[in-house]
Amino acid sequence: MSDTTGTGPRIPTIDLRPWLDGEAETRRGIARTVDEALQTAGFLLVTGHGVDGELRDDLRKAARAFFTLPEEAKAAYAAKVGGRGWLGPGAEANGYSEGTATPPDLKESLTFATHEPFEDPATNAEWYAPNVWPVEVPQLRALCAVYLARMGELEKTLLELLGYALGVERNFFARHMSHPTYGFNINWYPGTAVVGDPEPGQFRIGPHTDFGTVTVLDRQAGRGGLQVYTDEGGWEDAPYDPAAFTINIGDLMARWTGDRWRSGRHRVLPPPADAPDEELLSLVYFGECTPGTVVESVPAPLGRVAYPPVDSHAYLREKLNSITVD
Repeated sequence: MSDTTGTGPRIPTIDLRPWLDGEAETRRGIARTVDEALQTAGFLLVTGHGVDGELRDDLRKAARAFFTLPEEAKAAYAAKVGGRGWLGPGAEANGYSEGTATPPDLKESLTFATHEPFEDPATNAEWYAPNVWPVEVPQLRALCAVYLARMGELEKTLLELLGYALGVERNFFARHMSHPTYGFNINWYPGTAVVGDPEPGQFRIGPHTDFGTVTVLDRQAGRGGLQVYTDEGGWEDAPYDPAAFTINIGDLMARWTGDRWRSGRHRVLPPPADAPDEELLSLVYFGECTPGTVVESVPAPLGRVAYPPVDSHAYLREKLNSITVD
């Protein structure tokens, strides 16, 4: 366990191996570090996750093979925000979720989601649809299946750690994962030769917070990369470790904790003027919970704001609709 210090935001690196296998005092120390970090930036770096680096590299390679196809080939898989398939240029503006009228985000995405149908027909109609797999990249489906299985395991581990760090029972969050939904975006951030010069106020992803419980991000370092926001430092470059996942909590988790923990506000900078050809590709797993979960703020002294109870997926749907560019 280490702290990222210096001029950047205070985002610690947590090694999950001593959390899973260490002594009680070691686990308590990890929990204290997590609690303190989530009260400020809402971000962590996590190592010891056991997800193979080669799998991550192979998934990126397969996704890039899709993104570099001609646009008419990709258009066959076009989808809307919250759907399954290809989100092309101009489809999404994350700044809208904060009420900011920004230009559309400078990215393309392949988006996948929950793969197992639900028993309830209404829930099934709202939150389940078959994923769409591009025939041009046949290896993508198998790679995603392995990766998403690992993400589901990691998500449950993180939620148990968060329950412990909050000072409630360890399964406080994890018990709402009997049949969870999730979102998975593979985001492609090409250079200006593809997206053109950025407009004023335009980002690869505009300033926003995520909407769910925990987000697991596998990112690449770049000059036009991830920045996080804190009250103390404003916007600062996020620390980077190629072996680590970047973890941030979303709005539902912040509401659950009564704003003890911050929903991590962040953005991805546009292609830099001095490196206009920079290309980045991120794997983004958005953890959610089982539909029908009622998210209710923990009481004081743990919680600091008593939000009204909210249906998890009514909240998620409203937020997904808010970032859709008409």
